[in-house]
Amino acid sequence: MEEITCIIAAGGLGKRLQGFRNNDKTKVLLEVNGTPMINQQITQILSWGIKKFVIITNPLFDELTQEVTKKSFPDLDIKYAIQEEPLGISHALSKAEKFLTGSEISLFVLGDNFFGENPIKNINFDQIKQFGGCHVFTIEVNNPQEFGVLVLDQNGKIDAIEEKPEKPKSNKAVVGVYIFDNKVISNIKKLTPSSRGEYEVTDLINIYINENIASFSELNSWWIDAGTPDRILELEDKLAKGI
Repeated sequence: MEEITCIIAAGGLGKRLQGFRNNDKTKVLLEVNGTPMINQQITQILSWGIKKFVIITNPLFDELTQEVTKKSFPDLDIKYAIQEEPLGISHALSKAEKFLTGSEISLFVLGDNFFGENPIKNINFDQIKQFGGCHVFTIEVNNPQEFGVLVLDQNGKIDAIEEKPEKPKSNKAVVGVYIFDNKVISNIKKLTPSSRGEYEVTDLINIYINENIASFSELNSWWIDAGTPDRILELEDKLAKGI
């Protein structure tokens, strides 16, 4: 998968994890089963066959994040870019622009998301490279109002993604891994800030939906957004059991 670059959004401080296990740094440096979260995630993504990485860091912890990852992966092709301000997930992704050639596919992963299976194992990357588009992944949840929710039309195709809707039209939550074609940066530049002042990944995906080049897959195993102490403990249990 030489033509795929994995971009990890690792700039969030993770306020809900501040103080957990005396954590006073960014959440991706919090140890999960004795290993920094960011290194756990790189290890997982390496098992998917990905070899090139760009890590988007927080300005306060850029040097430390580089130190931690380079120590564990000295021979891995990792580049680093700083997200100076927390202006949204699409904004974080845009920081990888200088390391993208303009021809490769981007695998974009949120730095606290982990998966019980390889979500990209059945993806036809050649088709995305040839025809363009984006691909998202969903899982059915009991509280869809807390997530970006996939809405399907009567033919089972993506109609829209609604961000944390009060009255969800489905229970298909969009998880924190995305595949984008080589037009992703130019599409981000079309975005305007949302009502909360951020460049939303939902708005980015909706550009592809409106062009009828968005697709999705459903996960068949667990997914954890490890942003709270409870989710960290759950993640450690699953990783320890190898499930």
